Amino acid sequence: MTEEQLPEPSAESAPPPVPILVPGRGLHWSWVWLVPLLALAVGVSLVASVWVRTGPVITVSFPTAAGLAVGQTKLRYRDVEVGEVKDIRVAPDRQQVLVDVQLRRDGAKYITQKDSKFWVVRPQVSLAGVSGLNTLISGEYLSVDAPTRLAGDPVYEFRGLENPPEILYGQEGTRFVLQADDLGSLTVGSSVYYRRVEVGRVVSDGMAPDGRSVRVQIFVRKPYDHYVTSDTRFWNSSGVDLSVSTEGVQVRTGGLAAVLNGGVAFAQADESASYDGIPDTRPAKPDTVYTLFATRDEALADPDGVPTPIEFHFDQSVRGLKVGAIVDFRGITIGKVVDIDVEYNNKRRRFYVRVRSLVYPSRFGDAYQAWRRAEPGKQGQALLDPLIQRGLRAQLRSASLLTGQQYIALDFFPNEKVVPPVDTPPAAGSYLVPTVAGSFDRLQGQLANIVAKLDAVPLDGIGQELQANLKTLRLLLQRLNGQVAPQATRTLQSAQKSLDRVSQTLNPDAPLLGGLQGTLQELDRAARALRQLADTLQANPGTVLRGQAPDRLH
Repeated sequence: MTEEQLPEPSAESAPPPVPILVPGRGLHWSWVWLVPLLALAVGVSLVASVWVRTGPVITVSFPTAAGLAVGQTKLRYRDVEVGEVKDIRVAPDRQQVLVDVQLRRDGAKYITQKDSKFWVVRPQVSLAGVSGLNTLISGEYLSVDAPTRLAGDPVYEFRGLENPPEILYGQEGTRFVLQADDLGSLTVGSSVYYRRVEVGRVVSDGMAPDGRSVRVQIFVRKPYDHYVTSDTRFWNSSGVDLSVSTEGVQVRTGGLAAVLNGGVAFAQADESASYDGIPDTRPAKPDTVYTLFATRDEALADPDGVPTPIEFHFDQSVRGLKVGAIVDFRGITIGKVVDIDVEYNNKRRRFYVRVRSLVYPSRFGDAYQAWRRAEPGKQGQALLDPLIQRGLRAQLRSASLLTGQQYIALDFFPNEKVVPPVDTPPAAGSYLVPTVAGSFDRLQGQLANIVAKLDAVPLDGIGQELQANLKTLRLLLQRLNGQVAPQATRTLQSAQKSLDRVSQTLNPDAPLLGGLQGTLQELDRAARALRQLADTLQANPGTVLRGQAPDRLH
């Protein structure tokens, strides 16, 4: 049935109208959405950029946070900014301050190594120099020094240094160890000199394990470290080295920084005039241990070798003898005094002074060879027995009359009376040398003898006799003044009168002198006539018989 054939429905049974669906318009793009999309993209890029550049956070502990500020203090590596202080807080134990540093991702793996060192750069002015002046403008900052090679897992907690390290990673050179009795004026940062050129620095100091010496570690830069050999000698160049000799007064000083801040100098052993060996020119190995001498002369002196302990027992006073006094052998220092004690001998019931010393056998010359050939433990006996048999004795002598200091002199006294030894053996390992009375004790004995002889002189009798003689002399003078003096006066007056008469007689105008002068003139004429007669007879001897010939007429 077609649509036209269907009956038209009635109004009561007609269905509701079917709604007509009209499709809406499609979704259209608006330029308004571009702004938030661009903002989102910029934000994401900024976040990604920050995330890419931001590295880990490390924590560095310092005793104090002076000069540090959150968001302002930078972390620099070789003067390149690599981080920034993010937070500062007090440690739970309240002993330190914890500084959180936000690192950049670039280079963070080098900084987060176990051996990295952190410190605060501040302006410092010291005798060694001035540093950190740029912080006066830019402010204080953190600095880091890290190893150049990666090793181990990353580390994020560190302990900061109070002072900058003396040696940075990457500096080429060699470390050596110096051993001395005391540190003197040396400090960390003191310079090391070679021929007055600064070639290194003192990097650390500390006590030796036995507590009897100190150890100083130095760093010598390249290429100067190859000048340090096994024969190199080190000495403390701090202060002023003053010496007085027959050549005059000699003063040796280092640079001003070495005098004020301390310093170490070194030289080769063959620079000493007394060195007769073959120098070793091979560079020393790292961490080689050397002795640090007090002066240059001690450093370049011949090595003394192992010392031999020797004891001296004195019954007399040792006033003026101090620990450190020299032991002398014919003008050559061969040792020093190390201990002085007062001991008591129960058998003899008396006190004596025990002096312990260290003597260097190598200074005895050829006798040192006998010491070297002796059995261990008997070197002292092999060295000293032959010398003692020849009269070797110890004697106290005055080193200075002004200060009263004394020293021990070893010399040969074959005819000298030896002080009997005390019946006390020397300490283990020591050797006993007999002693004789010192020069000061002799002087005291001589003075005592003089005083005893003066006491034996009868001064009272001599005084009484002298007084009697003076009384007799006074009487004699009174007699001379009362009797002899007037008579002598009269005699002198008579002598004066006689002299006056003689003076009148000898006056040029006196008659006696006038007659005497005429007589002398006559005698002169007679002598002249006789001279003429003699001349005539000599010329004409016949004149005596024939007479004088008549004069010829011309």
